[in-house]
Parts: sequence; structure tokens; C-alpha cells
Amino acid sequence: MIERILILESVDPVIFFGINNINLQLMKTLFPKLRLVARGNVIKAIGDEEEIAYFEEKIHELEKFSIEMNLLREEDILDIVKGKTPPIVNQDNLIIHGLNGKPIVARTANQKKLVEAFNDNDLVFAIGPAGSGKTYTAIALAVRALKTKQIRKIILSRPAVEAGEKLGFLPGDMKEKIDPYLQPLYDALEDMIPPLKLKEYIENNIIQIAPLAFMRGRTLNDAVIILDEAQNTTKPQIKMFLTRLGLNGKMIVTGDITQIDLPHTQQSGLIHAMHVLNGIKGIATVEFNKKDIVRHKLVQQIVEAYEKEDEQNKKDKKEANLI
Repeated sequence: MIERILILESVDPVIFFGINNINLQLMKTLFPKLRLVARGNVIKAIGDEEEIAYFEEKIHELEKFSIEMNLLREEDILDIVKGKTPPIVNQDNLIIHGLNGKPIVARTANQKKLVEAFNDNDLVFAIGPAGSGKTYTAIALAVRALKTKQIRKIILSRPAVEAGEKLGFLPGDMKEKIDPYLQPLYDALEDMIPPLKLKEYIENNIIQIAPLAFMRGRTLNDAVIILDEAQNTTKPQIKMFLTRLGLNGKMIVTGDITQIDLPHTQQSGLIHAMHVLNGIKGIATVEFNKKDIVRHKLVQQIVEAYEKEDEQNKKDKKEANLI
């Protein structure tokens, strides 16, 4: 009789062992000669050395499947323990599996271009209208890189200057002031990472979500760094951000240059950076448009209506200047 401790580093215990330990009970049934005890992400197995070796092999197969698919059902356990491959529906343009195995895919041509640009470059600008999936796709790519151990952390940031509001006038401490601006980033992560695992990642600073001002002075190695709403950065701010890139790091900068909340006298740092950095090897730009909008069908019509009005205003202004 021997005892073996197995540590499941990357799995969510709730997914792996099941609600009320239903998956663990099935494992005990499938390995009746072993005494199995689980706590957190640790399994202790006691029994014959040969039986434990086989159990360890199958546990690592189950762990790999659970991490990749973000779920582990009873039928999956039965298939893997019996040496079968669980049925997986092949999905074109798959990025990762989200909660409960939901496939997160590049749904439009420009989302696919973003995936390709991320694979081939270290800095990518993703520009386009609200609802085109640029930020969501960027975060999915970052989560995939973390799950496959290409990087050790994810840094998500936004400038806290939106809709004309000043942080000082908002109630609460700094975290309570900032969190509402960062909520869209949390929303995307909650689609892709189980709640307990996400909480663990944030508490251990594996995933960091912070306003742009908190980036100053840092060097970000082994990380995917995403700057969202970059159209609201100034030239010094975006220069500061872009120069944080460290070894084995990748950056995605997203923004919508039609929704700039800066004073009219101030040029967007995003527009300036795209112009200055154009043509540099290792930097790519992907431009999204209204055809990429994947929200409610009305969103595309709303964007088109505002574009039409902007064009009419420009035309009227031009005609007025000619008079």
C-alpha cells in the first residue's frame, strides 16, 4: 500500500469534482480498490502502486479535458477512464471554451483577422464601433494564452475618463470608484473563467484589472496586456502604456475613434500612436466596422443612424462655409 498526493493546479474544483462531489463519487466507484480523499485542488490516493499509477494517468487526462473544455460531465469521466475520447463538436474558428463548455469563436471576418494578427504580432491595434467584439475577442485570446501557459498573467486596463464624469465626485474608496469603469472587462472574464478560479486568479494577481494610471513605472513580462477604450488616452498616456511591454509579452489596444470623450482641443493618443507606429514590424492594425457588430440587431441600425447624421452635419457645415 502506498499513498500519492496529486495536485490539480489549473482546474476549478467545483467543475472537476462536481456539485456535491458527484464526479468524485463516480471516480471512487470506477476505482474501488483505491481510497480517495479530495480537498480543494488536491487528491490523496491510497492503494496498490500499479492501481495508483493508472489512476494518476487518468486523472491527468481528466484534468487536461476539464481545463480545455471548462466542464467535466459524468459521461466524460466514463469515456476517459475507459480509454475513449469524449465526443467533442468541432467548431470553426474556436478561440476557447467558456463556461459550461460554451464555444467562444471568432464570429466575423475581422474577429478572425484579430486572432491571426495576435498570433503573428506582439502589438495589435483593434479599432471599431461598439459591439463589434474587439474587446471580447481580445480577452478570449488572453485567456487562451494563460490556459495554455504561453504567459503567466493577464493585465487589463482602461482610462478612467468617460462620459464626462470625474472620479473624485463618485462615492466610495478608490476601488469602488474605479470598478464601474472596469465592469465590461469583468463581464467578459466571467463568461470564460469559472467564478472560483477567476476569484483565485484576481486575488493572486494572475489577472490584474486596473486603471491606466496604475501602469506607470511597471515592466510587464510574460503577460498579455489589453488597453480598452484607448481612444480616451492622451499622447503621453498611451506612450507610457505602450512602453510597459516586457519580455514574452503581447499587447492588444482597442478603441472606437468615433467615441472620444477627451476635450475637443486634445488629440486622442490612440489616433496619434497608430499614425506614428504605422509600418513597424511586429505591430498590426485591425479595423472593425458596423458589419462586425454582434449585439442586438438594433445596435447596427443605431450606429448607421448616427453615422448618417454626422455625415449630414459635415455636409451642412461645409455648405455654410461656402455661403
